[in-house]
Amino acid sequence: MIALLFAIGLNAQENGLRQNHYNLDKTELALQGYDPVSYFTAKKPLKGDEKWTYIYKGVHYRFSSEANKAEFAKNPANYEPAYGGWCAYAMAENGEKVKVDPLSYKISHGRLLLFYKAPFANTLAFWNKDKTPEADRLKKADNYWKNILNR
Repeated sequence: MIALLFAIGLNAQENGLRQNHYNLDKTELALQGYDPVSYFTAKKPLKGDEKWTYIYKGVHYRFSSEANKAEFAKNPANYEPAYGGWCAYAMAENGEKVKVDPLSYKISHGRLLLFYKAPFANTLAFWNKDKTPEADRLKKADNYWKNILNR
């Protein structure tokens, strides 16, 4: 019984951590309602439908089809955006949580990276022009993200 209560407590703690640090709207919806699986399978983001919502560790995801929802449910970690859905460029540069344009993205090393985009600032373009090896930038961003989650 104590082990069960401990596990429930850890799960609630993780859900709260994700809800506090992930890029979510006030309803805890990720990716501004875009289907995370579609970034990988349709090669472009598709808007999800409320009828195909899946809640993973406190974060709400919407899907464009029942099949995509089922695919996500098999292994959510394969499809969740890196860095809680914050800008990969900003995370790699200084560990900053910066809002993104869900249509500005890149699949790299099997991960969904999202980027900030405005008329005079396109961080995906900055990312692609950077001469530092991408694996090094991802490692740096990973370290910043771990520090954010461990605060």
